[in-house]
Amino acid sequence: LSKRWDRIFLFSSRNPRVIANSRFLCYSSCDMDFSFENDNAFGVVEKIKPPSDYKVVLLNDDYTTKDFVVDVLRQVFHKSEEEAVQIMESVHKTGSGVAGIYTYDIAHSKARITMEMARKEGFPLQCRIEKA
Repeated sequence: LSKRWDRIFLFSSRNPRVIANSRFLCYSSCDMDFSFENDNAFGVVEKIKPPSDYKVVLLNDDYTTKDFVVDVLRQVFHKSEEEAVQIMESVHKTGSGVAGIYTYDIAHSKARITMEMARKEGFPLQCRIEKA
């Protein structure tokens, strides 16, 4: 290959790399086989890790009604009636229950919305976020 191709990288589904030149940048998903004298000199791009998952855990208390917990699970966490009742029973019997598993930002938002709804209705319902 000529010297103008000295900064070429290959991007494919099997081996993600970028084809880059001082004049252009493109991506390729074809299975073409390029051979280079020193492949490490071309800076292989590392794969991006998916975001970590977090559990939103509802905690039991003596004041929050079962109906309110079911309503929160249906409205905020989009659970069916049956799922919401099962989670509510878990919270009631074991002291805590997982409302859902989400990325950090979504888990944090759902926990905050849940506690705001509880405060608005006068309930001391608590949520916590745990790494899944």
